[in-house]
Amino acid sequence: MEGNHTIWIEKYRPRKLDDIVGQKEIVVRLQSYVKSGSLPHLLFTGSAGVGKTTAAVALAREFFGEAWHMNFREMNASDERGIDVVRNQIKQFARTSPLAGATFKILFLDEADALTTDAQAALRRTMETYAHTCRFILSCNYSSKIIDPIQSRCAIYRFRPLDRDAVVEEVQRIAAAEGLTVTEGGLDAVVYVAQGDMRKAINALQGAAIVSPTIDESMIYAITSTARPEEINELLDLAVAGDFDGAERSLEDLVRGRGIAPNELINQCYRTLIKRDMNRTLKVEMIDALGETDFRLSEGASSEIQLEAMVARFVLSAQKYT
Repeated sequence: MEGNHTIWIEKYRPRKLDDIVGQKEIVVRLQSYVKSGSLPHLLFTGSAGVGKTTAAVALAREFFGEAWHMNFREMNASDERGIDVVRNQIKQFARTSPLAGATFKILFLDEADALTTDAQAALRRTMETYAHTCRFILSCNYSSKIIDPIQSRCAIYRFRPLDRDAVVEEVQRIAAAEGLTVTEGGLDAVVYVAQGDMRKAINALQGAAIVSPTIDESMIYAITSTARPEEINELLDLAVAGDFDGAERSLEDLVRGRGIAPNELINQCYRTLIKRDMNRTLKVEMIDALGETDFRLSEGASSEIQLEAMVARFVLSAQKYT
């Protein structure tokens, strides 16, 4: 298949604001800037793979048309986080005049929350000084990491994780273009794996497409090294029933047999526990155990011991309330 030679997240990245799925209100507001021909500084905030970069590039294309490359620059703040990058590269771009008859240029600064506080302070001054020739679009995962003086100078747009309909719509569009068949179960699996992140959804689809043009849930779970929701439920069922040996075997099968990453397993247990109908106090204790295990793993503790200990705590908690 021809499509497998290119990365689909780039091949199918929306070119126009209208093509962006799942962020309708934001798209409408950005289009109103294009109609009016003016643009304030913007701050895009939201989790990974929800359309922040896509929206910035599409906005530049609609403002500048064919000449968009001349008046738009994308930089990633996490590559160079210090004050020098603001003083040199950013300032250099911001101070030069717009080209091809445009009234301003756009600088898109991705992962702006990686900039140090000093660099952000320098950026704020640059934003003020060159506001007449350059508009800034800052993108970040957490707006709380951006200093208040920058936040107050920007119109803030909060991108939501993509809902099921948005992910399904895009996956079906790509599947049709690539001649793929995705079963209903396959779509459910893509939505589950993606967790609102379109990049994850498209990468899972492309990974499965290399194996077969007909894609079902088992392929999606295998390609992404994700446990099926029912397997996680089975692990929790055994723990809640007080069966430590059974729960431990289930854990062993998922981590050793299937190669599921410990952090991913914790994340899946959390997502399943939250939705689970069970004794309230037991649920609270189990989520507490999950949180502690997650923290210990982030501190570098042995994943094997910590996951065993987590299951042991599940079982001990279950014994208290049954």
